Amino acid sequence: MNRFRRFLHWGPIIALGIIAFLFVCAVLADIIWYPPDTWIGVFHLACFCSWVVLILRNFFKAVLDGPGYIPVGWRPEEEEDEEFLKFCNLCKGFKAPRAHHCRKCRRCIMKMDHHCPWINNCVGHKNHKSFTLFLIFVVIGCSHASVILIMACLQHLFWDEGFLIIQIYEYEVIQFNPNYLVAFCIATGLSVGVVVAVSFLLYYQLKSIFTNQTGVEVWILEKADRERTDGSVFIYPYDLGTWNNIKQVLNWSHDYVGDGIFWPVKEGCSQYDLTIEQLEQRALKRERMILHRIVHEYNGSWFPIKYGCLVLYDMPWTDSPRMRVEKNDAVYVTRWRRRWLFGEKIQTKRSTKCSDDFSDEPEKGWFPRHCAMVVYDDEDEFLKKMN
Repeated sequence: MNRFRRFLHWGPIIALGIIAFLFVCAVLADIIWYPPDTWIGVFHLACFCSWVVLILRNFFKAVLDGPGYIPVGWRPEEEEDEEFLKFCNLCKGFKAPRAHHCRKCRRCIMKMDHHCPWINNCVGHKNHKSFTLFLIFVVIGCSHASVILIMACLQHLFWDEGFLIIQIYEYEVIQFNPNYLVAFCIATGLSVGVVVAVSFLLYYQLKSIFTNQTGVEVWILEKADRERTDGSVFIYPYDLGTWNNIKQVLNWSHDYVGDGIFWPVKEGCSQYDLTIEQLEQRALKRERMILHRIVHEYNGSWFPIKYGCLVLYDMPWTDSPRMRVEKNDAVYVTRWRRRWLFGEKIQTKRSTKCSDDFSDEPEKGWFPRHCAMVVYDDEDEFLKKMN
């Protein structure tokens, strides 16, 4: 039953609402424009309905099947391999290669690509195929709906005199009226907008499949190239060639290939090359962290208008969390923009008392830059005072 609770979220509710609205409007417009009183009309309507069936089938599979979760407390079979893996304090186990912890799903996800609010689930190993097919059929179905809706409106506005009455089996069933015209215009704009927006997302998903790189791994590889100063190049171990990469996700016989724990790698690479690179980047990030003290509180709002229009203008447009901070909190800053900082809050005795959801995982997120000041004093002495 927990799987079905994922539909009780604004993302799936809005997505299903849009699908239902466009389906009703497009079917009504199709009957007006190309009535199914001939075998061609029936075939045309059946084609459109088939897109909707495929959209819903893959949508439900993406939501209900889920991305695949690393078992709680998972450890590699060989104990010596543990040094090559990151440990998840929340799942009380090691993160398998290509796995990452999702703060919204509260689990470590197999081959995590991203968390999608429209399916209220992560896109990962087990539902990558169904999610990609869902996007493909949305683009096809909404493009088809746009043509139907536009043709029905043009037929009424320019090609017919007065209202159009369709006769099927000698019965009057539909009369085009201004209310239909308004609904069709709204549906046309919505369907075109969906096609444009989803096409961008589909492009990045197909690019991810062709290169066998998840959204998280793209970011890791960018940092790997940027951080190297000795002229060396990091070799991505999971790129097996375009055709083999495609077969790992889009194939006729299975929804997914492999167990989501161990992955085929190119010749000369090991299973843990990417995880070792992650550990090195994590160590480098720790060395470059800058300690800050919070001087103005921030409630974690996504639109902190009280801090000024420039802060809103420069806000990071990502799904990374905003972190609530209070005066005199200590934060290690690891990333920054001109007017925003990203860091992790240091868990002190004072912050533990103020927090009801204290856990082993440090709280991380963005907050306005002017809320904090760099600590120039001795860090150990400062943290001792905080405790």
